[in-house]
Amino acid sequence: MKKPTSTSKKPHKQHSHEFRNEALKLAEQIGVAAAARELSLYESQLYTWRSKQQQIVTASERESELAAENARLKRQLAEQAEELVILQKAATYFAKRLK
Repeated sequence: MKKPTSTSKKPHKQHSHEFRNEALKLAEQIGVAAAARELSLYESQLYTWRSKQQQIVTASERESELAAENARLKRQLAEQAEELVILQKAATYFAKRLK
């Protein structure tokens, strides 16, 4: 029978999103190493959680930027469509006057 070694993996404990967010806030206040010790976590867990949180924030920022750009382009398209209608009316008016 094999004896468990010190390198055997511990079962993964699932932490709630609330716990993760609070742990990251604590790590921001007192440092990752101190927060990890206080919460009985690995420092790498906190770094991974922080990285994932930053990716989510970055993605939502990008979505906001794209939404703003989309709105700007829609406004620009509407303005150009309006200008085109005006130019078409002017061309029709001048074409009638030349006859």
